[in-house]
Amino acid sequence: MFIFALAFFTNAFAIAWKSTKGEKATRIATALTILGTAVIFVAIVARGMSAGRVPWSNMFEFSITGAFAFALAYLFTLRKYDLRWLGIFVTFSVLIVLGTAITLLYRPTAPLVPALKSTWLVIHVSAAIICGGVFLLANVIAATYLILEKYGDNRPAWAAKIPSLDVLDLLSYRLIAFVFPLWTFAVIAGAIWAESAWGRYWGWDPKETWAFITWVGYAAYLHARVTVGWKGRKAAWLCLIAGSTFLFNYVWVNVWGTGKHTYSGL
Repeated sequence: MFIFALAFFTNAFAIAWKSTKGEKATRIATALTILGTAVIFVAIVARGMSAGRVPWSNMFEFSITGAFAFALAYLFTLRKYDLRWLGIFVTFSVLIVLGTAITLLYRPTAPLVPALKSTWLVIHVSAAIICGGVFLLANVIAATYLILEKYGDNRPAWAAKIPSLDVLDLLSYRLIAFVFPLWTFAVIAGAIWAESAWGRYWGWDPKETWAFITWVGYAAYLHARVTVGWKGRKAAWLCLIAGSTFLFNYVWVNVWGTGKHTYSGL
């Protein structure tokens, strides 16, 4: 967490500096983000080894792994797109997740409940975590699009090196199009797992329902872009609406929801 805090403040300094110092600070912030992501990965592995199982049984473990997936999605995208100046938003989001996990969600390691003792835990949850990281990155990019659109051609200095609106719009679309088939698989895998654990494929459990709502939201987003031709502002808002259903499922349903998917550990 300390490393991501350093990365966040270094990104902030990079925005404040309008010279070669800013470029150097951005490179340092990216290096710190890579290091912080590697440290999270080591922590996840250590948690799994300590528990003797995959570390995905409660909200603390979900949150740590989700932060890792989000940061990793950002770093992979950096290989093709220069999104370093979005690093301040990414590192801030990771800090919020990690801080919440450590201060409010931490639980000691414990054995898996019977319903989670299945190979489908690895298959279903890993797919959902990857999707969550990419969805969140696409949402950050869509939100950035909406913020920068207001400035038109008169961008503030901190946004000067962020890619053009057209690139942000296309990138958000490509991320969703890339990961949507995996989300489809995750929903289907969850249904198969439910039949194995509880004897039915679908029961309109709150988590199942909201996972399906998220699927509908992103399906509507892709449909609107491909068949109706939505781009820009309308597409960005639809992306954020779909993403909000995922976050609602992740936060509200996991923590305060009822039903068979009560694995938060809180």
